[in-house]
Amino acid sequence: MDYNELVARNVRRFRRERGLSLGELSRRSGLSKQTLSKVEQGVGNPTVDTLSALGDALDVSPRRLLTVWGSAVYVQREATETWQRQDDGSAERVLDQVYGSGYVHTSLLTLEGEGRVRSFPGHSLGTLIHLYVIAGALRTGPLEEQVDLATGDFVRFPGDIPYRHTCLAGRMLAHVVMTIPQAGQFGPPAG
Repeated sequence: MDYNELVARNVRRFRRERGLSLGELSRRSGLSKQTLSKVEQGVGNPTVDTLSALGDALDVSPRRLLTVWGSAVYVQREATETWQRQDDGSAERVLDQVYGSGYVHTSLLTLEGEGRVRSFPGHSLGTLIHLYVIAGALRTGPLEEQVDLATGDFVRFPGDIPYRHTCLAGRMLAHVVMTIPQAGQFGPPAG
């Protein structure tokens, strides 16, 4: 596991959840914007003191900055994936695997008209969205990490933060699976 990238992802997420600019986080933590920028890009090598200052400024323990929360956005493109042929003549393309217990909500989503948007405020902690584009094209994902997808593309992203789907042309049809933990995976934010 790349801990620099993990810290970067967590700092970005906690900062955005709290509506803080890089400048405001710099002011609260006493760290320079340059240091914070390097940390958020995953190229800094934060010290224990830096993690402590960030934790205090974000109102989380430094340990939470080193913990896997949610999931990174994962995209699988139709053009780069292969189907596994079986002896019985069938073929399978594995989209994703997620472990754990909870609820699984499966649906089809259609949006018609270029620019049509469907927004969500975020679901319970630990929720993941798994989306496969059956036809058309859309922009989807967390508000800060939107990705463009076309027919045959797959994406997985955290569904416990605000996200949206935007139709990019004509009509879009997607298969959506939402996994929702039965028991909360995480406690409430510190503070």
